[in-house]
Amino acid sequence: MNRKSPALKGLLALVALVAVNAVSELAYTRWDLTEDHRFTLAPQSIRAAEALEGPVGVQILLDGELPPEFARLQQETRLLLEQFAQYHRALEVSFTDPMASGADDEETLRALQSGGLRPASVTVEENNRVSQEVVFPWALVTFGDKTEKVALLKNQLGASTEERVNASIQNLEYAFADAFTKLGLSEKKTIAVLKGNGQLADIYLADYLTALKGYYNLAPFTLDSVDTAPEKTVETLKRFDAVLMAKPTEAFTEAEKYVLDQYMVSGGKSLWLLDGVAMELDSLLNRDGEAVALPRDLGLGDLLFRYGIRLNPNLVNDLYATQIVLAAGEGNNAQYDPVPWVYHPMVFSREDHPINTNTEALRMQFASSIDTLPNPYRKTVLYASSPLSRVEGTPKIIGLDAISREPDRSTYTPGNYPLAVLVEGRFTSAYKNRVRPLELPGFVEEGPENRMIVIGDGDLVANQLRNGRPLELGYDKWTNNFYGNREFLVNAMNYLLEDTGLINIRNKKVSIPLLDPEKIAAGKTRWQLLNIGIPVGLILLLGVVFNGLRRRRYGK
Repeated sequence: MNRKSPALKGLLALVALVAVNAVSELAYTRWDLTEDHRFTLAPQSIRAAEALEGPVGVQILLDGELPPEFARLQQETRLLLEQFAQYHRALEVSFTDPMASGADDEETLRALQSGGLRPASVTVEENNRVSQEVVFPWALVTFGDKTEKVALLKNQLGASTEERVNASIQNLEYAFADAFTKLGLSEKKTIAVLKGNGQLADIYLADYLTALKGYYNLAPFTLDSVDTAPEKTVETLKRFDAVLMAKPTEAFTEAEKYVLDQYMVSGGKSLWLLDGVAMELDSLLNRDGEAVALPRDLGLGDLLFRYGIRLNPNLVNDLYATQIVLAAGEGNNAQYDPVPWVYHPMVFSREDHPINTNTEALRMQFASSIDTLPNPYRKTVLYASSPLSRVEGTPKIIGLDAISREPDRSTYTPGNYPLAVLVEGRFTSAYKNRVRPLELPGFVEEGPENRMIVIGDGDLVANQLRNGRPLELGYDKWTNNFYGNREFLVNAMNYLLEDTGLINIRNKKVSIPLLDPEKIAAGKTRWQLLNIGIPVGLILLLGVVFNGLRRRRYGK
């Protein structure tokens, strides 16, 4: 019997191996068999990666000895970037531990924090020992001379570290696709930040405007020239794709409203953050704990009414409320206690629209309810107060003594008052069949399909300050809680300007089952034995079987 030599067999095997590798390289494919397609990138993510022409560097600041939850976050980040690398071959990924450089830890911490990279402090409990570890769950994505920071850890109100990490894993694709999108933008849409009617100062809008700058060009705009040059004012305003109206406190004239009306009817998008009542927390704290809440008439009622919106001059009192911090005692004996404040509603997402899906609860302050009126426009309530809420008319005396009173839950009905509403449709001018305050050439009576969002709280967009510097929007420095204000408002502007690709990525659901710590502790020894004993036992069994077969074949 002619048998092939061992050398020839080895050569054929080598040729076959090379051929298989060559074919797999040319015809590479992957199958995602998971139920939620967690390992399949969204088309928008793929387009964002492919749009970057040239090398892209991704530095992950999450390496070294990590707590189990963060080790899983690191692994999921690695797997995701491997998927992106399939569509952008020049993607270079590196992992580094910024605290392992050998330099002074305090100096390293200060340098990273000054660059906006906030560390995460993790409590690790193992073998009845508790320790604190500091990790930096961040990534730096560099393309050309531009760098974007990517937060790998998503803030989640009242969540454990494991729950935050699971939410962060679900958010990873959006976070990196968002960074790739910002780095690849060459032409940006424009937003006018309206001024001149007592709107919030820029320092209180700083964090939100910074977030928007990654997607859009921003510029301040006033309506002061309406009386002297109305036509030029309208034409200049129409060059902007959207306008931001952030908590005006001075009434609009008829001419100013007419200009805004013509802008919206002509297709301009608008985001309105309005207070129906004049009331501030500082007024209470600086006036012996009592102040009068008064209706704030901005003169916008008839304009918004045409679009099916009525902002009420009332205050929403909600038992699902955020906290304020009050001082008890004097001097060195003073204590600062967080207490729930019913006029600062904690508003939860309905998860029924791309704008509000997968967003955290919002923190509102002295919010007013919104009525949606019947007309041809489509109206979507994005956020509403809780079922245990009521509205209180104004004028009304508000006092901090309400904190010490037990609320009568039976009076908190019917609840669910709209606080943020999206209006969509073909806009018709509010000045149709009405006397117009001034004559403009080319009056537009009916316009194209359009969108606007009205929010009954101007402070929703305001960030707090520390030592004169703006903090992250949605962060409350007094209670150290994070809310979803920034995320929601960025989503809102993205949706208005029809940049819905990123929003759709954020809406992607990934099911990550949580582990039961009690079951893990109870079955730890058993699973360790199974994981170690079974592989070793199989190897021994195969060794015995193989040895027996060899003796049977070659033995005499």
